[in-house]
Amino acid sequence: MVGAKVLIVEDHPIFRMGLKQLINQESELEVCGEADDVAGARKAIAAIEPDIAIVDLSLNNSNGMDLIKELSCRDKQIPVVVLSMHDEKIYAERCLQAGAKGYIMKQEASLAVVKAIRTVLSGNCYVSEKVMTQVISRLQGDNDPAGSSPLAVLTDRELEVFQLVGRGLTSGDIARRLNISVKTVGTYRERIKDKLGFKRCGELVRLAVLWTENQDRAKPE
Repeated sequence: MVGAKVLIVEDHPIFRMGLKQLINQESELEVCGEADDVAGARKAIAAIEPDIAIVDLSLNNSNGMDLIKELSCRDKQIPVVVLSMHDEKIYAERCLQAGAKGYIMKQEASLAVVKAIRTVLSGNCYVSEKVMTQVISRLQGDNDPAGSSPLAVLTDRELEVFQLVGRGLTSGDIARRLNISVKTVGTYRERIKDKLGFKRCGELVRLAVLWTENQDRAKPE
């Protein structure tokens, strides 16, 4: 594991700088590349061929989940540790299913990121005890483990649309952002509304805004 090359994909420059300094303190690890979106990550991967990638889910005009899925499908897979402010009850298991090998909440980064990198590079997965309990419960047939979020019923794409609705984007904006039709966005919104048990679109929008604001408050300043 000597000289393992680390790629950081994170759109917050100050947080990225702190993360780089933290990782570079370890003699066997070196941050060899940085990116703030999926396109930049692809270029960095081609240039440096990292041994591991630290990926945020919310990136500049792109979605870290897409990058996770892309990296897990490569002939030479690059292990991914997700470092995000998004609630692990909703996102951690999705990321693992998409191909990530670890998930850390940002507020735990200073304590856990180096340990997570070492764990993943050794061939194991790294998640919190809470996430492990959630995964085990689901594997044992408990489809509604204690503390699970109602948003867990949404697919990855539905959750992405829900988040964009919460950020105030119109259906046209979302369609352009995700490169899909406005009609398809409408279909997603109806599915989300039905799954969450709402009768009116206004209820969906209010919940989406409140949830997104709560997620944004967890971001580092």
